[in-house]
Amino acid sequence: MGGERQHYYGKHGTPQKYDPTFKGPIYHRGCTDIICCVFLLLAIVGYVAVGIIAWTHGDPRKVIYPTDSRGEFCGQKGTKNANKPFLFYFNIVKCASPLVLLEFQCPTPQICVEKCPDRYLTYLNAHTSQDFEYYKQFCVPGFQSNKGVAEVLRDGDCPAVLIPSKPLARRCFPAIHAHKGVLMVGNETTYEDGHGSRKNVTELVEGAKKANGVLEARQLAMRIFEDYTVSWYWIVIGLVIAMLMSLLFIVLLRFLAGIMVWVMIIMVILVLGYGIFHCYMEYMRLRGEAGSDISLVDLGFQTDLRVYLHLRQTWMAFMVILSILEVVIILLLIFLRKRILIAIALIKEASRAVGYVMCSLLYPLVTFLLLCLCIAYWASTAVFLSTSNEAVYKIFDDGTCQFAGKTCNPETFASSNESRLCPGAHCQFAFYGGESGYHRALLGLQIFNAFMFFWLANFVLALGQVTLAGAFASYYWALHKPDDLPAFPLFSAFGRALRYHTGSLAFGALILAIVQIIRVMLEYLDQRLKAAENKFAKFLMTCLKCCFWCLEKFIRFLNRNAYIMIAIYGTNFCTSARNAFFLLMRNIIRVAVLDKVTDFLFLLGKLLIVGSVGILAFFFFTHRIRIVQDTAPPLNYYWVPILTVIIGSYLIAHGFFSVYGMCVDTLFLCFLEDLERNDGSAERPYFMSPNLKRLLNKTNKKLAES
Repeated sequence: MGGERQHYYGKHGTPQKYDPTFKGPIYHRGCTDIICCVFLLLAIVGYVAVGIIAWTHGDPRKVIYPTDSRGEFCGQKGTKNANKPFLFYFNIVKCASPLVLLEFQCPTPQICVEKCPDRYLTYLNAHTSQDFEYYKQFCVPGFQSNKGVAEVLRDGDCPAVLIPSKPLARRCFPAIHAHKGVLMVGNETTYEDGHGSRKNVTELVEGAKKANGVLEARQLAMRIFEDYTVSWYWIVIGLVIAMLMSLLFIVLLRFLAGIMVWVMIIMVILVLGYGIFHCYMEYMRLRGEAGSDISLVDLGFQTDLRVYLHLRQTWMAFMVILSILEVVIILLLIFLRKRILIAIALIKEASRAVGYVMCSLLYPLVTFLLLCLCIAYWASTAVFLSTSNEAVYKIFDDGTCQFAGKTCNPETFASSNESRLCPGAHCQFAFYGGESGYHRALLGLQIFNAFMFFWLANFVLALGQVTLAGAFASYYWALHKPDDLPAFPLFSAFGRALRYHTGSLAFGALILAIVQIIRVMLEYLDQRLKAAENKFAKFLMTCLKCCFWCLEKFIRFLNRNAYIMIAIYGTNFCTSARNAFFLLMRNIIRVAVLDKVTDFLFLLGKLLIVGSVGILAFFFFTHRIRIVQDTAPPLNYYWVPILTVIIGSYLIAHGFFSVYGMCVDTLFLCFLEDLERNDGSAERPYFMSPNLKRLLNKTNKKLAES
């Protein structure tokens, strides 16, 4: 094997040697990086074992359904609380206790109810009225009215007061609103806590806000969810339009590459120009309008982002950003106009290659499905791991009970010594946890789950890159195109990649996964250190994050070119990475200019598609255009579907253009190899297209003489 590698490659950093037997991706190759392949298979077996263990112990219902004080689920089918989907707090003011931050559980009894209370009612008043039957549904299950009022409230059998509430995230929170400048709960401004004292509703409001985190954030999330429910089909239509535009763009590149590139450049300039014009018109329209001159800093953060569109400063910022982009693109086009011609020739060559291997445009669907499989397995395993803890019950008490915070058994607590010493204490569900070896290893299993996700996801991407590179390399090294092309270049490349180079792909994916998991840990540490005042630690953390970000980008670049070499020559990962790196270093000027110009042109194509679909979505969801009368649905925030369409359009366009990008990168490396291997003589003819030879002033002598 070492002799074959030397046959294909020269010495360290030297140009490639001519090989008369080389006619494209070699077929007689051996398996590479077998040890890493074995490690990957063992890791997958371990990953499956972790998933089975997690699925055995986990219970996703803990994420979906709220849990009452006894650790039972609310609204779960097949349980006694199946028809009680909402969680009711006896005294939600106690949720403002600092204990909530430590235990993530309010120190007040909680029960599952069919619906949240819709009236203001105290137990003292209801006890002797016809409302008692209504009140009993908010008491603990099995409550019997054979106790006095003081005993019921002391034992925590019933809440002291019912307050009009609304469900939010399947939990009952007070229905707070303002009436004549006064905060109200239902129609009452005060409530009785059951011990004879009446509290102002402001205290209740503050307690409810602390218990719920920030109510505005949850309301924002609910409104966004509502927008998705009424506009999802229009979002799908927008994404389909983006897919059709991307496919049309790829087909047009096949036949009109040169014209399409210039049209693409002009269209991007025009789209940005229209954006600048629109921002200027909005800026002028708001001149003199009341409140439009308020600065963004003075306004601060607002959950309703439409407020910002009524400020002149917002449109001025948009106009400046778009103007800078316009100027930068025009300057780049002026100074790189000669290189653009070569880039267009390379894109034309890539268009022909894609045209002969049309099924390559569908391969991103294979990669997408495999990535979805990895994401689904990782997400389900993470959920099962996080919900595989056991219910832990602790003693909660308002006073100074010495047993507060200790674990307890709810079935025997009533007759225990702790209950006698602390009459006001309650044994209720606190959280899910455990003390077994499995529970102590949960953090490590979650890290392993994340690591395997990165490894497998990078492996799937590497498999796609090697497959496409092998197919397009077959096109380039065919002297007589398309006659010398194999019958099924894409399937042949896919088979070679899986049969011979699974270990090499696993090796490259492993290196990238290690860097990515380190970055995740750094982000976690950075979040934990945000409250620290140590400036040196923050500076060091920032430097580490920056270094590993750069390292990941470099490894991605190196891996991509190494995979191309693996697809062509069948060498192991390290040899391929070394040879690809030195090949690029020997042609650093071409790499820095020619290859990046094509990337820039593809970026313009993505921007054109995303910009066109985004503008169409903007006009549609803001009711500026209508397909039929009142087509666009009413929305809380029209930017929700617009941003979704824009992001989705970019991902779709990126999927199509990634095939072209891989084709260009493969042809570019083959082009550099062609220049080093051959000289245009009859014995060593160039394999590049006539257009590229003409731009580079290269000719094949045999053809020239004839």
